[in-house]
Amino acid sequence: MKSFKKYLAEFIGTFVLVVFACGTAAVVGCATDVANSAYLLTALAFGLVIVAMAYSIGNVSGCHINPAVSIAMLISKKMTVVDFIGYVVAQFAGATAGAGVLRAILGAESSLGANGIYHGTQTGVSFIVEVILTFVFVLAILGVTSKKEFSNVAGLVIGFTLTLVHIFGIHFTGTSVNPARSFGPAILSGNTAGLWVFILAPLVGGALAALCYKFLAPEEK
Repeated sequence: MKSFKKYLAEFIGTFVLVVFACGTAAVVGCATDVANSAYLLTALAFGLVIVAMAYSIGNVSGCHINPAVSIAMLISKKMTVVDFIGYVVAQFAGATAGAGVLRAILGAESSLGANGIYHGTQTGVSFIVEVILTFVFVLAILGVTSKKEFSNVAGLVIGFTLTLVHIFGIHFTGTSVNPARSFGPAILSGNTAGLWVFILAPLVGGALAALCYKFLAPEEK
């Protein structure tokens, strides 16, 4: 039952992320034009959802709501393989359900906040950008969750970091840093071109962050 509650929390968290954050991107028509207020609104939406979920389901599942975070926790030996699989399944299911709700509300013509390859063709640039963005995001998560004394501010730090990477990354890819968040909107909107980039690159970035933090972190006495 305890594991089921954690998986359900991850489902709910990822569902909310897609509905409110991807939904904001779809509703305001987030463009890569930096003069467009939608750019900042979308970045804030993603960050604020993380803050809200961190302080609501964080004490249940840790509020990963992102396979890239879960793989980092697996590598860091902070979760089991069984839980990793359960988390990832719940995250993809939650993101797909969230995209389904957006499609019902916004219609079949909506992009549902799906990600896109930079200029439509620059797959390599998109992959590198997503690895870097995810690396920074997950490294911040590993650092701020490493000590109990940081727990009161962890949700804020993680939310602001996600906002930061979106502010930079939206111009290039719409910012994924989360395979589940990319999968749901892409599948239900039909915008699947380059989807593999937004699944693989964040996982690589998350894994690299975990390995880097292992090397950098002070040894426990």
